Amino acid sequence: MYQITDTLFVGNIYEAEKPPAHISAVLLVAEEFTPDPPAGVLYERIPFKEFGEAMPASLNQAIEWIARHHPNNRVLVCCRAGMGRSVSVVMAYLCCVHSMPYPDVLQLVMTRRPAACPLPNIQVTIKQVQQLRQASQT
Repeated sequence: MYQITDTLFVGNIYEAEKPPAHISAVLLVAEEFTPDPPAGVLYERIPFKEFGEAMPASLNQAIEWIARHHPNNRVLVCCRAGMGRSVSVVMAYLCCVHSMPYPDVLQLVMTRRPAACPLPNIQVTIKQVQQLRQASQT
């Protein structure tokens, strides 16, 4: 498990199944796994294909879930290895909800999770999600 911010973490499938005690919310973004939700934590599964481009609607759904639960919980976003999909979702959340510039988010994530490998075209998809979110606010 890798700490990205004080209360936002990325991890792998094993950590999704048995999160550490200080984690109170888990978002699983791996399409190929459907484990039983861990006891005692908020849990959601929003599937993304491994190594594929994220769909804007799914990415926005993941961002919204994190935004609803993040202020009051330590949130762990997990995929198979904690390197691609989970990292991409966290990056999108930081860009869309916290208005962090993409280059700053990428640098933060690569520093905190050195083997991170964001999904293909994630920057473009994040821009699309930002546009969707702005359109829904008008």
